[in-house]
Amino acid sequence: MVACISPWNLPLYLFTWKIAPALASGNCVVAKPSEVTPMTAFLLGTWAKEVGFPDGVSTSCTASGPKLGRPWWNTTTFRAVSFTGGSNTGAAISAAAAPKFKKLSLELGGKNATVVFDDWTLTKPCPRPVRAAFSNQGQICLCGSRILVQEGLYDRFRDAMVAKVSKMRIGDPMDPDTKMGAVVSRAHRDKVLAAINTARGEGGRHSMWWGTTPAGGAQAQGGYFVQPTLIEGLDHTCVTNREEIFGPVATLQPFKDEQEALGLVNSTKYGLSASVWTKDLQRAHRFAAGIDTGMVWLNCWLVRDLRTPFGGTRQSGVGREGGYNSMRFFTEPQNICVQL
Repeated sequence: MVACISPWNLPLYLFTWKIAPALASGNCVVAKPSEVTPMTAFLLGTWAKEVGFPDGVSTSCTASGPKLGRPWWNTTTFRAVSFTGGSNTGAAISAAAAPKFKKLSLELGGKNATVVFDDWTLTKPCPRPVRAAFSNQGQICLCGSRILVQEGLYDRFRDAMVAKVSKMRIGDPMDPDTKMGAVVSRAHRDKVLAAINTARGEGGRHSMWWGTTPAGGAQAQGGYFVQPTLIEGLDHTCVTNREEIFGPVATLQPFKDEQEALGLVNSTKYGLSASVWTKDLQRAHRFAAGIDTGMVWLNCWLVRDLRTPFGGTRQSGVGREGGYNSMRFFTEPQNICVQL
């Protein structure tokens, strides 16, 4: 039996991402969705029962992490634990599970860089770096919240990005014209706004708003909305550029050359992903080889094949999931030798 714990930001996608390979490998699964977003897990369980899924093979448990998690780590029932969530929680799980010698797969936080070299042509006003920064209101562990732009392109890139982001419509996600919805909860909105205030205190200059709540229709809908925020003037040592915010907040930083850019990319404790934008493919591969992350996109972002390894280095996690990596995690190799 294995335990699968998924976060709130992509609740059904990441829930099934873990359960499916665990079941396919022959395991019974006890899965915990986030208590913030439990409905899709409930519906999945209801549909599984309707189609005749055997009782006890896949079970969902909804409770707070501390209340449910601690008993899990103190039992020998689970031989493996797959967790996606925050780095602090991952560290606590690792410390509790290690004495029980449980297998662990931990996909944790990120402070990912988007690196733009000055040979990258601005044929359009930055649609893909904007998407990398603000998709799902910045609530994706792979979002590029640190945008590093070579000096020769910096001013034009910043102006184009500001122009693009300023046109993003915020409001009801069911409206086809909406480009950004609300963050997940009041508590998370307050956390994001506190991080923006920290950036202001560190001397950051805003290119786009200061995390204000949009007026008019979006505000009237009752969601926890935060305007997309771009911040300049902060170096790599500040809290804003070191800690994960997980909201619609991105910083812009100039760099001179490859060496400086690489130092900035690797300056955080995280190592989940990065994207690199350049027309020079040799430079792209050379630069990617020096990046200490589990994943690097070259001239693209979030291009995913679910069979490929997914995971990070350092405080972004331990292990890899996806395709055969997941199948190997949820099984144990056994060597059987027969003499004939």
